Amino acid sequence: MNLTDLIREVDIVSARPQDSPEITGISMDSREVAPGDLYVAVPGGRTDGHDYIAQALAAGACAVLGSRPARDYSGIAVPYLQVEDSRAALALLAAAWYGFPARKLVVIGVTGTDGKTTTVNLIHQILAASGLKAGLISTVNAVIGNRVMDTGFHVTTPEAMDIQYYLAEMVKAGITHVVLEATSHGLAQKRVATCEFDIGVVTNITHEHLDYHGDYQGYLEAKAELFRLVGKSRLKGTPVKKLAVLNRDDRSYPGLKRIVEGVGIALVDYGIDQPADYRAVEVQTGSTGIQFEVVHGGKDFPLHSVLLGEYNVSNCLAAAAACLEGLGLDIEQVQRGISGLSGIPGRMELVNLSQDFTTVVDFAHTPNALGRALAAGRELGEGRLIAVFGSAGLRDRAKRRMMAEVAAELADIVILTAEDPRVESLSEILEEMARGAIGKGGVEGQDIFRVEDRGEAIRKAVQLAEKGDVVMICGKGHEQSMCFGEIEYPWDDRTAARAALAELLGEEGPDMPYLPTQDNAPGKA
Repeated sequence: MNLTDLIREVDIVSARPQDSPEITGISMDSREVAPGDLYVAVPGGRTDGHDYIAQALAAGACAVLGSRPARDYSGIAVPYLQVEDSRAALALLAAAWYGFPARKLVVIGVTGTDGKTTTVNLIHQILAASGLKAGLISTVNAVIGNRVMDTGFHVTTPEAMDIQYYLAEMVKAGITHVVLEATSHGLAQKRVATCEFDIGVVTNITHEHLDYHGDYQGYLEAKAELFRLVGKSRLKGTPVKKLAVLNRDDRSYPGLKRIVEGVGIALVDYGIDQPADYRAVEVQTGSTGIQFEVVHGGKDFPLHSVLLGEYNVSNCLAAAAACLEGLGLDIEQVQRGISGLSGIPGRMELVNLSQDFTTVVDFAHTPNALGRALAAGRELGEGRLIAVFGSAGLRDRAKRRMMAEVAAELADIVILTAEDPRVESLSEILEEMARGAIGKGGVEGQDIFRVEDRGEAIRKAVQLAEKGDVVMICGKGHEQSMCFGEIEYPWDDRTAARAALAELLGEEGPDMPYLPTQDNAPGKA
């Protein structure tokens, strides 16, 4: 694409020189630049893309866009385009490169701390049950017709170029509706700024990512950007109401309600504990799922889901409200869609090798999510609750203590272990967590254990388990790697659980995945 055409909707502050070469690609990573690419220099938390312009030029970039003054790059031989915000510009460039695909789709965005992926899948299932051609982009995968593509090692919204590629592929496939999971990082870093959202849904906003956003208000403001984007999006040919769907039970409700009213879009809320437009009553939970009655303006109706845990009642309500209010679907279509979702990878996923206790893998990695997951786990067995989890390095440190405190209060046995320590000291992370658990009455060596190797921790949990107990392995869920230092090691909690159970039962099973902590595990030379 000609550079002039590509930047047509981008506000350029200054450009040197005024040439307009043909662009063969767009890259924000100097290591991935190919000849003919436009290199977009993006400031980051640890590195700044402007510092790698020379490498991008050496790799063949034919133009550069950044937010530093154009006069600083008057000596380079290719055009340098200065913008106010290179991340916002990248989102526009990505959309332009793929022909602004979101303008041809009804786009439903889901954000929140916990429950985003589940709610995205519930809405997607409702759309499919309604006969609509629907796509999905989550932190787990992208679903385009019969194609399912992984979206990355660790959970975050894909970068702008990837999102726009997925959206363009959906348009090609004849898809009309898409559900997109929007993380706070994805919103703050403008990755979804050109997704033309029509409906915005929030699950909850609890303690998470405060290392990045500074405080709860900063985190809430990042999430609220979704509703500002709904307000700015273009009108579509397909009937859809511009709508915000809020959780009436969550502490974020008053602040988000004020923001939504300022944006000027419609608002609907849902809840269990508080009066709401869509309220769940007569909630029943158990090992076969959840069922409840939805009270809505005299049009009450029942919902049933095989998803485990009372917290999924809220996710079902959010999905139902978005589809009924925003898209005008029928209650029967909503019921069929919600009951038809059989499960979500790594979310309260049972691992069963016919052992006489229950083993569950769940993604819970925040204090709120861990508490809700453990409460749900308590309902799955008559015996003790054994929790295995860790807390990530280079992330919000306050979570370490808080999660350990939650587990000490709700579980009978707590096993603290590795969870992406990155370049931090794993032993120091576990020390912080142990202090939190002990502070809530836990006794180390009795009901609180530290086991650095995650595989060994899972082994210990299943070895301790007795008939009727529940083993909850939390924090990684569907993820396929574990980061030590700067190396991603292949890892899947479900594989590790099957390996540990097979060893316990004396059956054939997968090998325990390798982590470097195995080298220091007891019994190793």
